[in-house]
Amino acid sequence: MSIIFVLRLWGSNIRKNIESRLQKIIHIDMDAFYASVEQRDHPELRGKPLAVGHAEERGVVAAASYEARRYGVRSAMSSQKAKRLCPHLIFIPGRMDVYKEVSRQIHEIFHDYTDIIEPLSLDEAFLDVTENKKQIPLAVDIAKEIKLRIRERLHLIASAGVSYNKFLAKVASDYRKPDGLCTIHPEQALDFIAHLPIESFWGVGPVTAKKMHALGISNGFQLRQCSLEMLKRHFGKVGTLYYEFARGIDERQVESVRIRKSIGCEHTLEKDVSLYSSVIIELYHVAVELVERLKRKDFRGNTLTLKIKFYDFSQITRSITQVKDLVTLETILPLAKELLKHVDYQQRPIRLIGLSVSNPREEKTEHHGDWEQLSFEFSDWE
Repeated sequence: MSIIFVLRLWGSNIRKNIESRLQKIIHIDMDAFYASVEQRDHPELRGKPLAVGHAEERGVVAAASYEARRYGVRSAMSSQKAKRLCPHLIFIPGRMDVYKEVSRQIHEIFHDYTDIIEPLSLDEAFLDVTENKKQIPLAVDIAKEIKLRIRERLHLIASAGVSYNKFLAKVASDYRKPDGLCTIHPEQALDFIAHLPIESFWGVGPVTAKKMHALGISNGFQLRQCSLEMLKRHFGKVGTLYYEFARGIDERQVESVRIRKSIGCEHTLEKDVSLYSSVIIELYHVAVELVERLKRKDFRGNTLTLKIKFYDFSQITRSITQVKDLVTLETILPLAKELLKHVDYQQRPIRLIGLSVSNPREEKTEHHGDWEQLSFEFSDWE
């Protein structure tokens, strides 16, 4: 899990930011979290290439130990590909209840320093330590303490990034993994960003990176040469974010309370399917699970999104918005079938089906501590 200590600066431009009032934020990232917990609890697995997940044909790697990563094994990779890269890879089923409990223990340590904590997942969180409970002046010293306490109490390793905003703190936490601690000072930020590969920018996945390279953008310096107009033209609203990141600007606050924007679920099918009746049956099962989750979270939205991943791992999404809330199977399933009509899967069998409801009319806040990992299915929505 990465804890990002973000030192936040306020101002109209980067130099004013650097010279103005400094806030302190932290991002902590637990190193190979699920796999490390399993190696901690099973000493016989230590030092061996390990994957958390299932080894069967349709399995997906949820997490990989650093020993497995040396062979190229990564999370979200198909189990079959992982076994080809590392024939002696050891698979072990995930224990989500255990990971949740360990995450809770990690957050107990966080709360000794601040209550302004923004989890990104079970193993990653931002902390704003500007006004911390122990009156420690330097965020980097808090990061060192947290890393040490996680190691001594939980026998796990965390990496930490420290900087003046969330973007740079997140980048810093990934910079020297595993067991890393990196601080990006304001006066170093622009030079650091200039040499940063575009793939390391927050929000740039494989698809966006490919598009960036096609535009001649491979690092932060080249990104900084692009105008705001050009980036918005090619990347839409997120182009503004890339423009600001290239200049070391990120004014997003650490939010200890968040607004849930969507509820979704997805199923990886046992076999690729292209027969209409088979697809409809699978769509029904996904819709039933989605309705159960909507009820459990008391979530109401009026936009339904269908996600389809084909046999070759390419994927598409289709959405539709209604006036009424989408909360029952009777309202969701017909819309899902309607969206499916706009998907050509006769020549491209379907591997995965997902449904989500978004666009809540009455947004409700929920505490970050109420994290729920829904499944071991990972996917690139980009």
